[in-house]
Amino acid sequence: MAVYLMYGKYNPASLKEISPGRTEKAKELIQKNGGSVKAAYALLGDTDLLFIVEFPGMENVVKTSAAMSNMFGISFSTIPAITIDEFDKLF
Repeated sequence: MAVYLMYGKYNPASLKEISPGRTEKAKELIQKNGGSVKAAYALLGDTDLLFIVEFPGMENVVKTSAAMSNMFGISFSTIPAITIDEFDKLF
């Protein structure tokens, strides 16, 4: 499974809908698409949310990112991540 960082940004409407229930729905959607949540954080600044997730492949994470944006009105930027050890082995 590959690791991805999903950075989320609220829009004014989605900001009004913050709730534990919506967070649970997001986690369920990730699982439904073959992923798992390793950690989730609320942030201050240009980014409002960070999900650290694992998915079997890029297709799964792209589908999930788009679905979460459509369902919740939160824009996501999703970035693949590898460990430093894996990175170092590339060179």
